[in-house]
Amino acid sequence: MGDRDAAAQSAAAKAWPVMSLGEIQAILCAPGQRFEMETVTIGGVPTRTWKNAPSDLVTLLRFSRSWGDRLFAVLEDDRVSYEGFHRAVATLAAEFRRRGIAKGDRVAIAMRNMPEWPVALFASAACGAIAVPLNAWWTGAELEYALADSGARLIVCDGERFDRIAPHLAALPALTDVLVARGNEGQGDPLAAILGPPNGWSDLPEVALPDVAIVPDDDATIFYTSGTTGHPKGALGTHRNLMTNIFSSAYAGVRTALRRGDPPPAPAPKVSLTVIPLFHVTACSAGLMGLIAAGSTMVMMHKWDAVRAMELIERERVNVTGGVPTIAWQLIGHPDRHKYDLSSLEAVAYGGAPSAPELVRRIQSDLKAMPGNGWGMTETMATVTSHSAEDYLNRPESCGPPLPVADLKIMDPEGERELAIGNVGELWARGPMIVKGYWNKPEATAATFVNGWVRTGDLARIDEEGFCFIVDRAKDIIIRGGENIYSSEVENVLYDHPAVTDAALVGIPHRTLGEEPAAVVHLAPGMSASEAELQAWVRERLAGFKVPVRIVFCAETLPRNANGKIMKRDLKALFD
Repeated sequence: MGDRDAAAQSAAAKAWPVMSLGEIQAILCAPGQRFEMETVTIGGVPTRTWKNAPSDLVTLLRFSRSWGDRLFAVLEDDRVSYEGFHRAVATLAAEFRRRGIAKGDRVAIAMRNMPEWPVALFASAACGAIAVPLNAWWTGAELEYALADSGARLIVCDGERFDRIAPHLAALPALTDVLVARGNEGQGDPLAAILGPPNGWSDLPEVALPDVAIVPDDDATIFYTSGTTGHPKGALGTHRNLMTNIFSSAYAGVRTALRRGDPPPAPAPKVSLTVIPLFHVTACSAGLMGLIAAGSTMVMMHKWDAVRAMELIERERVNVTGGVPTIAWQLIGHPDRHKYDLSSLEAVAYGGAPSAPELVRRIQSDLKAMPGNGWGMTETMATVTSHSAEDYLNRPESCGPPLPVADLKIMDPEGERELAIGNVGELWARGPMIVKGYWNKPEATAATFVNGWVRTGDLARIDEEGFCFIVDRAKDIIIRGGENIYSSEVENVLYDHPAVTDAALVGIPHRTLGEEPAAVVHLAPGMSASEAELQAWVRERLAGFKVPVRIVFCAETLPRNANGKIMKRDLKALFD
């Protein structure tokens, strides 16, 4: 056989895909293999799980110490090894215990991304406590609600969040301890007095982890997700929920290689530029857990800046970044991109916001990296589907097929009948990543979680090969650069303004953020208010990302259908 014939045969062997999803699953999940599955009963429901996944966060923490001096986290000049991370967690866990934190207590975390964040999370887990990550964008009033609702006894926050919380402490009698990272004098108890500077964590004295019995389905976290009405709801997650993502992410990587005919990649540490906040399940569960298991390095930023990101990619030889489409767009479109060596980038992955097919192609063509996407939600503790590389390039509108331990189905609006392949209906999901329910909200839990399935509120279809396509959102939600904005929350604030008698929030397209909030308002007769006045009104009461970027005034009350519901699709035309 000539060289040309051999090359042609090699190219034919690489025809996409080499193997079907089912064939790959049969090989990788076979008995005795790394991705073997087993069925366990969770909440009375038989559920497929990864047999070899760590059982809990403390088991993962103990394992991570084996990475020793390997770099765990970087923030500017702070460089923390895995040994330093372990010693800091053990020291802080001992302090939590000294302050009376026991199994089942809630420990809140409110800060920017910094090495102290994962230390607080794992110190809580080591005590058997429930970590409550809080949105760092929230106002003081929003933070107060979540602290009161969760019944948090202790909070670890940074100086910025302390300033927002301080005026509300009198209304939070259960919150007995406030530890402040990187704050100013007089702001609570300084965390540095307990841990010292991050660069010195490796020199902390040896401290044993608390002796607390933990099983996979023990409560581990409460992540707050806004509801379509009323206050945010706390999604109660377990250790198993978080650990599931480790093997789900690893499986997705091996599946991608086999789909193209390459040998499965050996597990290897990577350097990740972590841009999305750790108070999101995407960063904490889908990102941080797998990163620790692999001994990878997490590079953090004080805040997103495209130039600083490129500097860090070059300096730290970053392999993976992303989070939301905005990040990829800004890297691709930056006029100074050619000045930086971004050749270490292997993948740019994201979720949590709509993305254009053009972005999928340009990640590969402009950044020379493979695109990645997936679908999940706070109630699924992140990853349910995964989509990457050639599969993503070939189906850029899809969020990928479910992982082997997950099931998807499309249901009719009443939730009574499963629809056939190709039909659009409400997406339901189940698997070991689904949270237990909503903290202290039994009615909302019963309405959303049904016999192991979560009703997602997303409208979707599934094709013949199992790839999922989200086509619309049944819930009244706008996703701005990965941040969820529930329309009713902003509308209720607008209604509180004395001049407003009718209000509706809609999403308008934005090239990099996916969409932004805009409002249509009808004022009471004889009353007046300007766009700037109403924007300031919302900004005083809600996080800045929820403020409408545009407000249009209607002379008449807003159009409604026969059921009295505002016809928001008609209103979007006002912003064209």
